[in-house]
Amino acid sequence: MRITIDYTSAIAQGAGIGRYTRSLVAALARVDATDRYTLFSVERPTPERGFPVAPNMRPLVRPIGNRYMTILWHRAHVPLPVETLAGRADVFHAPDFSLPPTLGARRVVTIHDLAFMIHPECSVPTLVTYLNKVVPRAVRSAHHIIAVSQRTADDLVERLHVPREKISVIYLGVDPSLRRVEDPARLAEIEARFGLRHPFVLAVSTIEPRKNYERLIEAFAIAQQHPDGPRQLVIAGRKGWLYEGVFAAVERLGLGEQVRFLDYVADADLPALYTAADALAAPSLYEGFGIPVVEAFACGTPVVCSTGGSLPEIAGDAALLVAPDDTRGLANALVGLVSDEGTRATLRNRGYARLGLFDWDTAARAHVQVYHQVAKH
Repeated sequence: MRITIDYTSAIAQGAGIGRYTRSLVAALARVDATDRYTLFSVERPTPERGFPVAPNMRPLVRPIGNRYMTILWHRAHVPLPVETLAGRADVFHAPDFSLPPTLGARRVVTIHDLAFMIHPECSVPTLVTYLNKVVPRAVRSAHHIIAVSQRTADDLVERLHVPREKISVIYLGVDPSLRRVEDPARLAEIEARFGLRHPFVLAVSTIEPRKNYERLIEAFAIAQQHPDGPRQLVIAGRKGWLYEGVFAAVERLGLGEQVRFLDYVADADLPALYTAADALAAPSLYEGFGIPVVEAFACGTPVVCSTGGSLPEIAGDAALLVAPDDTRGLANALVGLVSDEGTRATLRNRGYARLGLFDWDTAARAHVQVYHQVAKH
Protein backbone atom coordinates (compact mmCIF):
# COMPACT_ATOMS: atom_id res chain seq x y z
CA MET A 1 0.00 0.00 0.00
CA ARG A 2 1.15 3.55 -0.77
CA ILE A 3 1.10 5.89 2.22
CA THR A 4 2.09 9.55 2.12
CA ILE A 5 2.90 11.33 5.38
CA ASP A 6 3.22 15.10 5.59
CA TYR A 7 6.73 15.30 7.07
CA THR A 8 6.92 19.10 7.04
CA SER A 9 6.44 19.51 10.80
CA ALA A 10 9.27 17.03 11.46
CA ILE A 11 11.65 19.39 9.70
CA ALA A 12 10.14 22.74 10.65
CA GLN A 13 9.45 22.12 14.37
CA GLY A 14 11.97 21.02 16.98
CA ALA A 15 9.56 20.06 19.75
CA GLY A 16 5.90 19.06 20.08
CA ILE A 17 4.35 17.92 16.81
CA GLY A 18 7.73 17.90 15.11
CA ARG A 19 9.01 15.37 17.61
CA TYR A 20 5.80 13.33 17.29
CA THR A 21 6.19 13.13 13.51
CA ARG A 22 9.90 12.25 13.60
CA SER A 23 9.40 9.57 16.27
CA LEU A 24 6.38 8.07 14.53
CA VAL A 25 8.14 7.77 11.17
CA ALA A 26 11.29 6.33 12.77
CA ALA A 27 9.12 3.68 14.43
CA LEU A 28 7.25 2.97 11.17
CA ALA A 29 10.63 2.30 9.58
CA ARG A 30 11.29 -0.30 12.29
CA VAL A 31 7.95 -2.10 12.30
CA ASP A 32 6.59 -1.88 8.73
CA ALA A 33 8.78 -3.11 5.89
CA THR A 34 5.84 -3.94 3.61
CA ASP A 35 4.05 -0.67 2.85
CA ARG A 36 5.63 2.06 0.73
CA TYR A 37 5.95 5.48 2.33
CA THR A 38 6.43 8.90 0.78
CA LEU A 39 7.67 11.48 3.29
CA PHE A 40 6.47 14.73 1.81
CA SER A 41 7.78 18.11 2.94
CA VAL A 42 7.42 21.67 1.69
CA GLU A 43 10.46 22.63 3.80
CA ARG A 44 14.04 21.64 3.03
CA PRO A 45 15.68 19.23 5.50
CA THR A 46 18.38 20.58 7.80
CA PRO A 47 21.52 18.93 9.19
CA GLU A 48 19.74 18.57 12.54
CA ARG A 49 16.42 17.39 11.14
CA GLY A 50 16.58 15.31 8.00
CA PHE A 51 14.77 12.26 6.62
CA PRO A 52 15.10 8.75 8.01
CA VAL A 53 16.65 6.16 5.72
CA ALA A 54 14.68 2.99 5.02
CA PRO A 55 14.25 0.88 1.86
CA ASN A 56 10.50 1.52 1.72
CA MET A 57 10.62 5.24 2.56
CA ARG A 58 11.02 7.88 -0.14
CA PRO A 59 11.70 11.50 0.82
CA LEU A 60 10.09 14.09 -1.43
CA VAL A 61 10.75 17.81 -0.97
CA ARG A 62 8.83 20.56 -2.71
CA PRO A 63 10.51 23.64 -1.19
CA ILE A 64 7.48 25.87 -1.46
CA GLY A 65 7.48 26.82 2.23
CA ASN A 66 4.99 25.89 4.93
CA ARG A 67 3.62 29.42 5.26
CA TYR A 68 2.86 29.65 1.54
CA MET A 69 1.17 26.24 1.47
CA THR A 70 -0.90 27.19 4.53
CA ILE A 71 -2.11 30.30 2.72
CA LEU A 72 -2.76 28.33 -0.45
CA TRP A 73 -4.61 25.38 1.07
CA HIS A 74 -6.15 26.64 4.28
CA ARG A 75 -6.70 30.37 3.85
CA ALA A 76 -7.33 30.76 0.11
CA HIS A 77 -8.84 27.24 -0.18
CA VAL A 78 -7.12 26.60 -3.50
CA PRO A 79 -8.35 23.11 -4.55
CA LEU A 80 -4.86 21.79 -5.34
CA PRO A 81 -4.79 18.07 -4.45
CA VAL A 82 -1.73 17.02 -2.49
CA GLU A 83 -1.12 14.26 -5.04
CA THR A 84 -0.13 16.87 -7.62
CA LEU A 85 2.89 17.61 -5.40
CA ALA A 86 3.50 14.32 -3.62
CA GLY A 87 2.34 11.71 -6.13
CA ARG A 88 -0.40 9.10 -5.94
CA ALA A 89 -1.21 7.49 -2.62
CA ASP A 90 -3.77 5.17 -1.10
CA VAL A 91 -3.67 6.98 2.25
CA PHE A 92 -2.52 10.48 3.17
CA HIS A 93 -1.70 11.16 6.83
CA ALA A 94 -1.55 14.75 8.11
CA PRO A 95 0.03 14.70 11.60
CA ASP A 96 -0.48 18.39 12.36
CA PHE A 97 -4.20 19.26 12.72
CA SER A 98 -4.96 20.33 9.12
CA LEU A 99 -5.75 18.40 5.94
CA PRO A 100 -5.08 19.51 2.35
CA PRO A 101 -7.40 18.41 -0.44
CA THR A 102 -6.71 15.00 -1.98
CA LEU A 103 -7.55 13.52 -5.34
CA GLY A 104 -8.19 9.91 -4.38
CA ALA A 105 -6.19 9.22 -1.25
CA ARG A 106 -8.05 8.36 1.91
CA ARG A 107 -7.40 11.01 4.56
CA VAL A 108 -6.14 10.54 8.14
CA VAL A 109 -5.45 13.47 10.47
CA THR A 110 -3.93 13.57 13.94
CA ILE A 111 -5.56 15.95 16.43
CA HIS A 112 -3.35 16.58 19.46
CA ASP A 113 -5.71 18.77 21.48
CA LEU A 114 -8.51 21.33 21.27
CA ALA A 115 -6.76 23.84 23.54
CA PHE A 116 -7.58 26.64 21.11
CA MET A 117 -11.27 26.07 21.87
CA ILE A 118 -10.99 25.25 25.58
CA HIS A 119 -8.50 28.00 26.49
CA PRO A 120 -8.63 30.51 23.60
CA GLU A 121 -7.23 33.21 25.89
CA CYS A 122 -3.91 31.33 25.90
CA SER A 123 -3.20 31.89 22.20
CA VAL A 124 -2.93 34.88 19.92
CA PRO A 125 -6.32 35.70 18.34
CA THR A 126 -5.13 35.11 14.77
CA LEU A 127 -4.04 31.55 15.64
CA VAL A 128 -7.33 30.83 17.42
CA THR A 129 -9.30 32.10 14.42
CA TYR A 130 -7.20 30.02 12.04
CA LEU A 131 -7.51 26.80 14.05
CA ASN A 132 -11.25 27.30 14.56
CA LYS A 133 -11.60 27.22 10.78
CA VAL A 134 -9.02 24.59 9.87
CA VAL A 135 -9.56 21.92 12.53
CA PRO A 136 -13.36 21.52 12.19
CA ARG A 137 -12.88 21.33 8.41
CA ALA A 138 -10.14 18.71 8.83
CA VAL A 139 -12.16 16.46 11.14
CA ARG A 140 -15.15 16.67 8.79
CA SER A 141 -13.14 15.78 5.69
CA ALA A 142 -10.97 13.11 7.32
CA HIS A 143 -11.91 9.49 6.80
CA HIS A 144 -10.37 8.75 10.19
CA ILE A 145 -8.93 10.74 13.10
CA ILE A 146 -6.09 9.80 15.41
CA ALA A 147 -6.35 11.35 18.89
CA VAL A 148 -3.32 11.23 21.17
CA SER A 149 -5.38 10.73 24.35
CA GLN A 150 -8.85 9.75 25.47
CA ARG A 151 -9.31 13.34 26.69
CA THR A 152 -8.70 14.66 23.17
CA ALA A 153 -11.08 12.06 21.74
CA ASP A 154 -13.76 13.07 24.25
CA ASP A 155 -13.24 16.74 23.39
CA LEU A 156 -13.68 15.94 19.69
CA VAL A 157 -16.96 14.18 20.41
CA GLU A 158 -18.28 16.83 22.79
CA ARG A 159 -17.16 20.00 21.04
CA LEU A 160 -17.04 19.07 17.34
CA HIS A 161 -19.64 16.26 17.40
CA VAL A 162 -17.28 13.76 15.77
CA PRO A 163 -18.69 10.21 15.73
CA ARG A 164 -16.71 8.19 18.25
CA GLU A 165 -16.21 5.33 15.77
CA LYS A 166 -14.29 7.75 13.54
CA ILE A 167 -11.58 8.22 16.20
CA SER A 168 -8.71 5.98 17.27
CA VAL A 169 -6.86 6.85 20.47
CA ILE A 170 -3.15 6.12 20.07
CA TYR A 171 -0.79 7.21 22.82
CA LEU A 172 2.52 8.73 21.90
CA GLY A 173 5.68 6.85 22.80
CA VAL A 174 8.92 7.74 24.51
CA ASP A 175 11.93 8.03 22.23
CA PRO A 176 14.35 5.14 22.90
CA SER A 177 17.11 7.69 23.60
CA LEU A 178 15.16 9.04 26.59
CA ARG A 179 16.54 6.88 29.38
CA ARG A 180 18.09 7.59 32.76
CA VAL A 181 21.74 8.64 32.49
CA GLU A 182 23.98 6.76 34.91
CA ASP A 183 27.29 8.36 33.89
CA PRO A 184 28.34 10.83 36.65
CA ALA A 185 30.69 12.66 34.27
CA ARG A 186 27.87 13.29 31.78
CA LEU A 187 25.60 14.59 34.53
CA ALA A 188 28.34 16.83 35.91
CA GLU A 189 28.98 18.22 32.43
CA ILE A 190 25.31 19.10 31.85
CA GLU A 191 25.03 20.68 35.29
CA ALA A 192 28.12 22.82 34.72
CA ARG A 193 27.13 23.85 31.20
CA PHE A 194 23.62 24.94 32.20
CA GLY A 195 24.56 26.35 35.60
CA LEU A 196 22.30 24.00 37.56
CA ARG A 197 22.06 24.01 41.36
CA HIS A 198 20.46 21.23 43.42
CA PRO A 199 17.80 20.67 44.35
CA PHE A 200 16.19 22.06 41.20
CA VAL A 201 12.80 21.77 39.54
CA LEU A 202 12.69 21.36 35.78
CA ALA A 203 9.91 22.39 33.36
CA VAL A 204 10.13 21.47 29.67
CA SER A 205 7.84 23.19 27.16
CA THR A 206 7.44 26.20 24.92
CA ILE A 207 6.87 29.35 26.97
CA GLU A 208 3.24 30.31 26.42
CA PRO A 209 0.25 30.94 28.71
CA ARG A 210 -1.26 27.44 28.54
CA LYS A 211 1.82 26.03 30.26
CA ASN A 212 0.88 28.03 33.40
CA TYR A 213 4.47 29.10 34.08
CA GLU A 214 3.49 32.29 35.91
CA ARG A 215 1.78 30.20 38.57
CA LEU A 216 4.73 27.79 38.62
CA ILE A 217 7.07 30.71 39.31
CA GLU A 218 4.78 31.95 42.08
CA ALA A 219 4.68 28.46 43.61
CA PHE A 220 8.45 28.18 43.36
CA ALA A 221 8.79 31.53 45.13
CA ILE A 222 6.89 30.03 48.08
CA ALA A 223 8.63 26.63 47.95
CA GLN A 224 12.18 28.01 47.86
CA GLN A 225 11.60 29.74 51.20
CA HIS A 226 11.22 26.34 52.87
CA PRO A 227 14.48 25.00 54.38
CA ASP A 228 14.11 21.77 52.38
CA GLY A 229 12.64 23.40 49.28
CA PRO A 230 14.11 23.71 45.78
CA ARG A 231 16.94 26.15 45.21
CA GLN A 232 16.39 26.64 41.48
CA LEU A 233 13.68 26.53 38.82
CA VAL A 234 14.90 25.64 35.33
CA ILE A 235 12.67 26.21 32.30
CA ALA A 236 13.73 24.56 29.04
CA GLY A 237 11.81 25.78 26.01
CA ARG A 238 11.70 28.48 23.39
CA LYS A 239 9.61 31.61 23.67
CA GLY A 240 6.24 30.94 22.09
CA TRP A 241 3.64 33.70 22.40
CA LEU A 242 2.20 35.94 25.10
CA TYR A 243 5.20 35.06 27.26
CA GLU A 244 5.92 38.52 28.68
CA GLY A 245 4.08 37.80 31.94
CA VAL A 246 6.39 34.86 32.68
CA PHE A 247 9.51 37.01 32.64
CA ALA A 248 7.70 39.80 34.47
CA ALA A 249 6.81 37.37 37.28
CA VAL A 250 10.48 36.53 37.78
CA GLU A 251 11.33 40.21 38.08
CA ARG A 252 8.35 41.01 40.29
CA LEU A 253 9.26 38.25 42.74
CA GLY A 254 12.99 39.01 42.70
CA LEU A 255 13.92 35.53 41.44
CA GLY A 256 16.42 36.52 38.76
CA GLU A 257 19.15 34.41 40.40
CA GLN A 258 16.92 31.40 41.10
CA VAL A 259 15.08 30.97 37.79
CA ARG A 260 17.04 29.91 34.72
CA PHE A 261 15.68 29.96 31.16
CA LEU A 262 17.60 27.54 28.93
CA ASP A 263 15.74 28.21 25.65
CA TYR A 264 15.44 25.15 23.37
CA VAL A 265 17.48 22.18 24.58
CA ALA A 266 18.77 19.75 21.95
CA ASP A 267 17.35 16.21 22.03
CA ALA A 268 20.83 14.84 22.79
CA ASP A 269 20.96 16.80 26.06
CA LEU A 270 17.45 16.01 27.30
CA PRO A 271 18.15 12.63 28.96
CA ALA A 272 20.92 14.08 31.12
CA LEU A 273 18.85 17.18 31.93
CA TYR A 274 15.83 15.12 33.01
CA THR A 275 18.04 12.76 35.01
CA ALA A 276 19.81 15.61 36.77
CA ALA A 277 16.54 17.27 37.78
CA ASP A 278 15.22 16.63 41.27
CA ALA A 279 11.64 16.99 40.00
CA LEU A 280 9.70 17.80 36.85
CA ALA A 281 6.80 20.25 37.04
CA ALA A 282 4.06 20.23 34.39
CA PRO A 283 1.41 22.65 35.72
CA SER A 284 -0.39 23.24 32.41
CA LEU A 285 -3.92 24.58 32.26
CA TYR A 286 -4.63 21.95 29.62
CA GLU A 287 -2.72 19.28 27.71
CA GLY A 288 -3.76 16.92 24.97
CA PHE A 289 -1.01 14.50 26.00
CA GLY A 290 2.01 15.81 27.94
CA ILE A 291 5.24 14.48 26.43
CA PRO A 292 7.55 15.85 29.19
CA VAL A 293 5.67 13.80 31.81
CA VAL A 294 6.40 10.45 30.14
CA GLU A 295 9.94 11.54 29.23
CA ALA A 296 10.52 12.26 32.92
CA PHE A 297 9.13 8.80 33.79
CA ALA A 298 11.66 7.26 31.40
CA CYS A 299 14.51 9.10 33.12
CA GLY A 300 13.37 8.28 36.65
CA THR A 301 12.49 11.88 37.49
CA PRO A 302 9.60 12.37 39.95
CA VAL A 303 6.75 14.44 38.55
CA VAL A 304 4.18 16.90 39.79
CA CYS A 305 1.58 17.83 37.20
CA SER A 306 -1.75 19.57 37.04
CA THR A 307 -5.16 18.02 36.57
CA GLY A 308 -5.54 19.95 33.30
CA GLY A 309 -6.76 18.06 30.25
CA SER A 310 -5.18 14.64 29.70
CA LEU A 311 -2.47 14.91 32.37
CA PRO A 312 -4.24 12.75 34.99
CA GLU A 313 -4.91 10.15 32.27
CA ILE A 314 -1.27 10.06 31.18
CA ALA A 315 0.31 10.33 34.64
CA GLY A 316 -1.97 7.85 36.41
CA ASP A 317 -0.69 7.16 39.92
CA ALA A 318 2.92 8.00 39.01
CA ALA A 319 2.78 11.76 39.72
CA LEU A 320 1.55 14.18 42.33
CA LEU A 321 -1.57 15.88 40.94
CA VAL A 322 -2.48 19.48 41.73
CA ALA A 323 -5.29 21.65 40.36
CA PRO A 324 -3.84 24.13 37.84
CA ASP A 325 -5.01 27.14 39.90
CA ASP A 326 -3.72 25.84 43.27
CA THR A 327 -0.52 27.81 43.79
CA ARG A 328 -0.08 26.80 47.42
CA GLY A 329 -0.74 23.13 46.61
CA LEU A 330 1.87 23.24 43.86
CA ALA A 331 4.40 24.84 46.21
CA ASN A 332 3.81 22.12 48.82
CA ALA A 333 4.19 19.42 46.16
CA LEU A 334 7.50 20.90 44.98
CA VAL A 335 8.87 20.89 48.53
CA GLY A 336 7.69 17.33 49.09
CA LEU A 337 9.18 16.05 45.85
CA VAL A 338 12.66 17.45 46.35
CA SER A 339 12.86 16.62 50.08
CA ASP A 340 11.07 13.29 50.64
CA GLU A 341 13.15 10.42 49.26
CA GLY A 342 10.40 7.91 49.99
CA THR A 343 7.91 9.80 47.79
CA ARG A 344 10.57 10.22 45.12
CA ALA A 345 11.34 6.50 45.04
CA THR A 346 7.67 5.53 44.95
CA LEU A 347 6.89 7.86 42.06
CA ARG A 348 10.04 6.82 40.21
CA ASN A 349 9.03 3.15 40.33
CA ARG A 350 5.45 3.91 39.34
CA GLY A 351 6.70 6.00 36.42
CA TYR A 352 8.84 3.14 35.17
CA ALA A 353 5.84 0.82 35.46
CA ARG A 354 3.70 3.09 33.26
CA LEU A 355 6.23 3.25 30.43
CA GLY A 356 4.77 0.17 28.79
CA LEU A 357 1.78 2.31 27.77
CA PHE A 358 3.99 4.72 25.84
CA ASP A 359 5.96 2.72 23.27
CA TRP A 360 6.61 4.10 19.80
CA ASP A 361 6.76 0.71 18.08
CA THR A 362 3.36 -0.16 19.53
CA ALA A 363 2.03 3.25 18.45
CA ALA A 364 3.44 2.78 14.95
CA ARG A 365 1.73 -0.61 14.56
CA ALA A 366 -1.55 0.98 15.63
CA HIS A 367 -1.07 3.69 12.98
CA VAL A 368 -0.44 1.04 10.32
CA GLN A 369 -3.66 -0.70 11.37
CA VAL A 370 -5.54 2.59 10.92
CA TYR A 371 -4.01 3.12 7.48
CA HIS A 372 -5.10 -0.34 6.34
CA GLN A 373 -8.60 -0.04 7.79
CA VAL A 374 -9.11 3.34 6.14
CA ALA A 375 -7.86 2.09 2.78
CA LYS A 376 -10.40 -0.75 2.77
CA HIS A 377 -13.46 1.54 3.02
